[in-house]
Amino acid sequence: MRQKKDIKDPSLQVDINEATIAVRENRFIDALKILQINLSKYPDHIDSLYLAAVSSRYLKKYDESKKYILSLLGCAPDMGRAYQELGHLNKSIGNDLEAISNFRQACELNPALIGSWKALHELFKSNNNKVASDHALEQFNKFKTLPNALLYIDQIMNEDRLGLAEIKCREFLKKFPTHTYAMSQLAEIASRLGHYNDAEYLLEQATNFEPNNPELRMKYLMVLRKTQKFIKTSKQVNILCEKFPNNPIYELQKAIELMQNGENSSAIDMLNHIIKKSPNNYSAFTSRGHAEKTLGKTDDAINSYQQAYKIKPNHGEAFFSLSNLKTYRFNNNEINLMKNQLQRVDLSLREKAYFHFALAQGYELNRDFEDAFYHFNKGNIIKNNQSKYSIDGMDKEFDEQIKSCDKTFFKNLKPGGYQANDPIFILGLPRSGSTLIEQILASHSLIDGTLELPNILSLAHTLRGDDVYGKEGRYPKIIQELSVDQRYSFGKAYIDETSIHRKSAPLFTDKMPNNFRHIALIYSILPNAKIIDARRYPLDCCFSMFKQLFAQGQEFTYGLKEAGSYYNSYVKLMDHWDKVLPGKVLRVNNEDVIDDLEGQVKRILEFIDIPFEESCVSFHKTERSVRTASSEQVRQPINKKGMGRWKPYAKHLKPLLETVDNSLLKQEDIDLINS
Repeated sequence: MRQKKDIKDPSLQVDINEATIAVRENRFIDALKILQINLSKYPDHIDSLYLAAVSSRYLKKYDESKKYILSLLGCAPDMGRAYQELGHLNKSIGNDLEAISNFRQACELNPALIGSWKALHELFKSNNNKVASDHALEQFNKFKTLPNALLYIDQIMNEDRLGLAEIKCREFLKKFPTHTYAMSQLAEIASRLGHYNDAEYLLEQATNFEPNNPELRMKYLMVLRKTQKFIKTSKQVNILCEKFPNNPIYELQKAIELMQNGENSSAIDMLNHIIKKSPNNYSAFTSRGHAEKTLGKTDDAINSYQQAYKIKPNHGEAFFSLSNLKTYRFNNNEINLMKNQLQRVDLSLREKAYFHFALAQGYELNRDFEDAFYHFNKGNIIKNNQSKYSIDGMDKEFDEQIKSCDKTFFKNLKPGGYQANDPIFILGLPRSGSTLIEQILASHSLIDGTLELPNILSLAHTLRGDDVYGKEGRYPKIIQELSVDQRYSFGKAYIDETSIHRKSAPLFTDKMPNNFRHIALIYSILPNAKIIDARRYPLDCCFSMFKQLFAQGQEFTYGLKEAGSYYNSYVKLMDHWDKVLPGKVLRVNNEDVIDDLEGQVKRILEFIDIPFEESCVSFHKTERSVRTASSEQVRQPINKKGMGRWKPYAKHLKPLLETVDNSLLKQEDIDLINS
């Protein structure tokens, strides 16, 4: 995949302006002459490729038009207008089915492409698909009435020019402060930048202004779901299903909501109902597979994922979900199918990432480690390029925790907070063995196992005070300014809000790994909470993170250097917490659990101050929902399968070795990577 280059050539913009005017005036030959000169100097210039494709199509030079479009998609695989132009080309040469697929892809990437909705309306109407035709016409009419300023904002948003899009959006909202579409655009910008609270506020206000707009409510639901605010998401799903009964889109959201709340059997029943009505609904099959996997019904999950990709062969999530079982072996036909999909230029980056990670897992199980690393690396490059993660920025955040939350900070912290003993925080890094510890504890009669709860992260973000501009907030310094009443209120709110995930046990786990960055906050609002640091050997942990495609967040995992640097910072911060809060955190090494399961179980339960139960040692027999990537592993007896899996890739891991603090490594492992 080629990358878009920032070409600093003033004459190029003049040429593009001239070519654009020529296209508008239907002088396609003149436009093409200018564009061909541009492309002779800059063959990957996106605007030139796009306009050349348009001009060639109008001149009925269809082969040339396709050549330009394929080159364009090679440079910009997620550009909605490129798929729209491919749709126009296929429609022109009579490939209506391909055109429909192209226009749908265009609308998925950029819903405000009026030309694609109009074309879909016409194509569906000619195929006598009234439901789809009416929907496309409805979308066309909606976007046709939008001000040009908002259509322009949509275009630059979908070209990832978020800074300019935000400025334009705020300018528009100053003049029209209650325009709900503009509010949803600003919310989308906030969400992409990770400012979910800002996005939530904007969409909450928008739905208040326009309560019968299902698209606004869906956007609001999606933002709430990103922060796992399940009480609010349930309310929004119920409103959609009540206002629009028998709508498969909202029924699917209801099923997902049931899964989020741990009601996986009910979710499967609803998904079966959807599939019966819409047998080609590949998303319903994929969701059903997720629910079945969570319940440990692996064979059923495999069947569901396979059904999904048979309906939609470029549905990368289905293949990735199979690989994410960690036990599924792809056959040769499936391997070839995935490789063929990756040859397509009209495949979004999201799907490409799925296919790369799926193929990597497939090759690894076949012990083809060279091809496996190639695909792990390609998938991570895609994710890293899409990420705004900064090693320096994260190091600054860690250092601020150490600087602000020192011994004086805790000495001056007055007694307070909510005195509940309920929570057990299992934190650390992803892929560190935290799911194993959670499964051990959830096997105890006094402990409910829940999820990776986002409540502490959400509170930290609120206290930070960041806005869409990304200004530095006052967190964690602001913790020491919280009143006793505020600390009590925040602690109680945490207990109340997380109750939806609990059953009847007096204790419960919260397995959000990134909570290790917020131990000062946890201590200030929940001083009696137990905290367990799940730790794993650096090479095993970092490479396991690099191999995993996470649903969202964890952007530090998409590069060996990034993962290694984050591991160093994590160890440094945890050492700091040990100094300023001695005895507050119990460190549990994954290797120790594997070597001495019963001994470590007794040690953990003693720390929590509850009696030993044999069920914790036979944790793999416990029937419960497990939603993380380790779901299959924790249903097996303790074993050493996860140790040393980086070794076949040793020659590729020098960036990791150059980053991780070598004092944490075994000399023999350093020698192996260097050999």
